[in-house]
Amino acid sequence: MAGQGDDRLNILAGGASVTVAAVLAALKFWALLETGALSIAASLADNLLDLMVSLGGLAALVYAARPPDEDHAFGHSSAEDLAALGQSTFITVSALAIGGAAALRLMSGDIRPLEAEGWGMAVMGISILLTTGLVIGQRRVARRTRSRVVAADALHYLSDLLPNIGAIVSLYVAARWGVYSLDSIVALIAAVILLFGGARIGKGAFDALMDRRADPALIAGIERIARAHPGVHGFHDLKTRTAGARVFVNLHIELDGAQTLEEAHAIGAALRRKILAAYPETDVIIHKDPVRDRRAATPLGPGRDP
Repeated sequence: MAGQGDDRLNILAGGASVTVAAVLAALKFWALLETGALSIAASLADNLLDLMVSLGGLAALVYAARPPDEDHAFGHSSAEDLAALGQSTFITVSALAIGGAAALRLMSGDIRPLEAEGWGMAVMGISILLTTGLVIGQRRVARRTRSRVVAADALHYLSDLLPNIGAIVSLYVAARWGVYSLDSIVALIAAVILLFGGARIGKGAFDALMDRRADPALIAGIERIARAHPGVHGFHDLKTRTAGARVFVNLHIELDGAQTLEEAHAIGAALRRKILAAYPETDVIIHKDPVRDRRAATPLGPGRDP
């Protein structure tokens, strides 16, 4: 689990993300009014999505810093998944609206001249600089705190650089050579990127709310740790589920039934600490069975999660 210092760093990174997204959304809205460029409209929609994602991430980080309570014994991380479903809906609607407008403009031959291309390029340049600085800061925080929320937010902003660069190219081509159709083409490409992003976020949120098991690589890693841990003669009923940035793990280990309760507890506690050190995002519960009681055990192959 993250310490209070790590929690503060994560929340500061989330606050910086919200601030940058809000500033960029305001700048791009002004640039859209000045230029009428669909490529900027696509980038603006993406920034509004960023703002929603960042607000949801910040709320999740603040919520995650709270300990479980009487009504939420496993914490509050599922709120992040509920927010993600709403975000994926917003992405899909925005992408369809922008892509539809761009396609209609191309098919109708209504290629409208852009205006104030220089101001538009300046705004997109500022956007690239601010986004790059934010990503660098978020990655530093994620490396220190190992927060999956901060790391995911940094990856999302990194993917935003492509639409921003595309908008600058389309504005430059329009200003330099008077080729205005590129703006609609860039908007179509950005809409496709948004659709794929929305589907990915929606699927991840749905899987988490349906208690889908964790990444098979994480499950296999836990199996390796349990198999090699001193005093553990076997294990069974390894079950996992995800909720927001947390992975909940339940594991039954088989111990020598002749040893004292204190010795058995020490083995289980040491195994739990080892799993948490390797996978800080997990919440681990370990049940101890005597090694002679194998009737309830389910044989496990590599990476299997019954």
